Amino acid sequence: MTTYIARPITPEILKELRSADDAGRESVPLTDEEGGAPLRCCLRRSEPGERIALVTYAPLRRWAAETGVDPGAYDEQGPIFIHAAECPGPDSDGYPFANAHRTVRRYSAEGRILGGELVEAPDDAAFRNAFDDPSVALVHVRAVEYGCFLYEVRRD
Repeated sequence: MTTYIARPITPEILKELRSADDAGRESVPLTDEEGGAPLRCCLRRSEPGERIALVTYAPLRRWAAETGVDPGAYDEQGPIFIHAAECPGPDSDGYPFANAHRTVRRYSAEGRILGGELVEAPDDAAFRNAFDDPSVALVHVRAVEYGCFLYEVRRD
């Protein structure tokens, strides 16, 4: 049986984003007074009082650079929350941010969108359905209400 793993943003990329984000802006840390921000570094919601940063991230651009493809017009960038300083990363398995409808967006090895599916919550069935298509190399899970990138799942 295939296991699908929610991938946080890597420590190396986080270090870059904490300096300058994918739009070239300097990271500006803030104290999250209320908590609840979806953190892409550790795939959990922030706690009140934590130091976080809202940065611009281009997930497909980063993946394309790793794989040597050109995402073309699909090179999106958008806002994400991360811890303002290093964190230990995720501390649990499973699919984070599963408390609402999500979009499971599929991409080819060439970095092109192959479609997407609105799901009640990300689960093994949603990823199995996405990866049943052999041309799918990568999946992004995105928030429905704002379209923000939450995490990726890759064909391993």
